[in-house]
Amino acid sequence: MSKESKHEKDTRRSGPGGGFGPRGMGMGAPVQKAKDFKGTLKRLIGYLMPYKLQLIAVFITAIIGTVFAIVSPKIMGKATTKLFKGLMMKLSGVPGAKIDFDYIGQIILLLIGLYILSAAFTYLQQYIMAGVAQKTVYNLRKEVLNKLNRLPLKYFDARTHGEILSRAVNDVDNISSTLQQSLTQLITSVVTIIGVIVMMLTISPLMTLIVVVTLPLSILATATIAKRSQLYFKGQQKALGELNGHVEEMYTGHKVIKVFGHEQKSIGQFERINDQLYQSGWKAQFMSGMIMPLMSFINNIGYVLVAVTGGILVTKKAIEIGDIQAFIQYARQFSQPIAQTANIANIIQSTVASAERVFEILDETEEVPEVTQTKELTAPKGEVVFEDVSFSYTEGEPLMEDLNIFVKPGQKVAIVGPTGAGKTTLINLLMRFYEINDGRILIDGMDTREMKREHLRSLFGMVLQDTWLFNSTIRDNIAYGREGATEEEIITAAQAANADHFIRTLPDGYDTILNEEASNISQGQKQLLTIARAILANPSILILDEATSSVDTRTEVQIQKAMDHLMKGRTSFVIAHRLSTIRDADLILVMNHGKIIEKGNHQELLEQGGFYADLYNSQFSANVQKRVG
Repeated sequence: MSKESKHEKDTRRSGPGGGFGPRGMGMGAPVQKAKDFKGTLKRLIGYLMPYKLQLIAVFITAIIGTVFAIVSPKIMGKATTKLFKGLMMKLSGVPGAKIDFDYIGQIILLLIGLYILSAAFTYLQQYIMAGVAQKTVYNLRKEVLNKLNRLPLKYFDARTHGEILSRAVNDVDNISSTLQQSLTQLITSVVTIIGVIVMMLTISPLMTLIVVVTLPLSILATATIAKRSQLYFKGQQKALGELNGHVEEMYTGHKVIKVFGHEQKSIGQFERINDQLYQSGWKAQFMSGMIMPLMSFINNIGYVLVAVTGGILVTKKAIEIGDIQAFIQYARQFSQPIAQTANIANIIQSTVASAERVFEILDETEEVPEVTQTKELTAPKGEVVFEDVSFSYTEGEPLMEDLNIFVKPGQKVAIVGPTGAGKTTLINLLMRFYEINDGRILIDGMDTREMKREHLRSLFGMVLQDTWLFNSTIRDNIAYGREGATEEEIITAAQAANADHFIRTLPDGYDTILNEEASNISQGQKQLLTIARAILANPSILILDEATSSVDTRTEVQIQKAMDHLMKGRTSFVIAHRLSTIRDADLILVMNHGKIIEKGNHQELLEQGGFYADLYNSQFSANVQKRVG
């Protein structure tokens, strides 16, 4: 993964509220903003529309659950008032005065019932919303995966793997978390704010005014600190990205660092970045940590004013003593949902930005659609023809023009030329990873555009310079070449690739599990496994990208034998870097700047004394000098 993608991932992980606990209670990293907030939000809501009945149910259960919770302090206040009156009558010596515990008991039972109902409706709300959120994100993930499968190769060539993974995984996870948590929190918070204001007004409009007046002070204080802390959080995220990039770079290249003695330089650089992270992090956390104490201080002033005003109103018999208790509870309930709503607004902003990034993938131009009436080759022979083929990566800048190639079945074709000559492009066009601008590519006389891409690519087997093996057994890695392959077929393929012997010398044989990088076997052994996989696939046409360039001479001979076995009787395209390996090719195509400048066999091209002869002689003389040296 690239440094940028790691930085991006870490920034995203901290969440928009980063400083305090899950999903941020307090201020955090700068909030990511969408370019088209309204349009993206509308489109995201569209994904929720199939579940509108469930969403209505969530809304209703959220209101009912919150209302039960809001009514409780008012009822509890009645119990306090009854208790206080009975106690005061007893202290005043009123004959027959007593505390009405039956009434208080009934209220307690009523409160227990309300709390149970509130909890039950909250549980129901979360249960329904969990289903809606997961189904929505499930469909979105499926759309993204299907879309990625339909995107052309140029999309992946133009972007880092880290960026694509960040959008397909991190951004979708961010949407999932918001749908699961923040939407229900938003509904609950809004209902709580409205409900609490209504209940406070029924007790005392004057005390309600005092609570509402302290609110702007809290918002002003929070906004002032937040503005300062945002700068520090921005610095923290930048330093965190640098630190992650440095650690990743130093870890992957630790052998080189040790060889050249740069340990102290690396440690010094780490300490410098780590110190920057410490300074930014300390200031960011300190500043954001001041928010809660400051809000508590302002709220406590409000509580004091409420208590004093309430005391005066009780002495004037304008309200009951229990109403003060209920009001203070409401005042405490009032500040929390407001802070939550502000925080959720940030989270939603970040989520819409994530959704916009996901929708950018979904809006990408797809591969050219398949023709309605596709054809299939029932018995492919391997004849390949390029007929007046033209292609360009960028419009108006042609790479290939009027390219003509004729390859007979079973021929070994080598493609040579300098870097950027168009060798890999030729193969990509043959397999329809890119679409040609003009002309035709025929296999056994059939236009490749008339075949399904899946069928076309099933005709090919590939052995690349960069081996790709996945974290599983050797058996599974070979069997990847053909679905439903038997044990006997897997072993036969391994024997044909000269891989069976080394596999059996491993402690677990074919059951040996390759680690994530397949570093528990050598480079040459990896290559033999990929050849075994290609042999098992039994393709009609082979594509070999110089598979011996990163191995020793003895292993090269072994791999070359395996490849000769693989190429026998099959049309083969070999992208060659070492010209000594393709002297026996039936046809050599010499490419430069997207054009075939020379074609023929090894001897013919040497006799022409052109580009190929110069290239071959320069390599040959370099090899002689090495041996002499």
